[in-house]
Amino acid sequence: MGTCGLSNALKDVSFSVDSDLESLDSVLSNLEQLNQPWIPRKDWLQFKIALAEGFTNAVRHAHRYLPSSTSVDIEICLFTQGIKMLIWDYGPPFDFQKFVDGSEKYARNELKAGGQGIPVLRKISDHLSYTRVDGKRNCLTVIKHFS
Repeated sequence: MGTCGLSNALKDVSFSVDSDLESLDSVLSNLEQLNQPWIPRKDWLQFKIALAEGFTNAVRHAHRYLPSSTSVDIEICLFTQGIKMLIWDYGPPFDFQKFVDGSEKYARNELKAGGQGIPVLRKISDHLSYTRVDGKRNCLTVIKHFS
């Protein structure tokens, strides 16, 4: 792991947690290390939601058939203009764009339970991508600019 691939971060944090929903408290606690009084509260809360959704998706979907000891690696960088996170999972490749292209239709289907993580991430982030890296990991990238 690195520091979000950029050298101009004000602060950054990198950590790994088990692929277990009980690790969510630890994930959010690590994020708090970056909180600053000048960050707009609405933006901070939205980013917390984005981190929780991204982590939860990695555990529930990417690592569904993997041992809970499989790590989810997280990097978060704070910049004057916003915040960036990278969530790395070890699950099989996922056609993110195909899901995104169909997610508006899927989101309108009120009969479906769950499946709202990516639509929520799209709504509150300024940049969202999910790519296969080095043939064995996936990286969810979320960027949120401060208002």
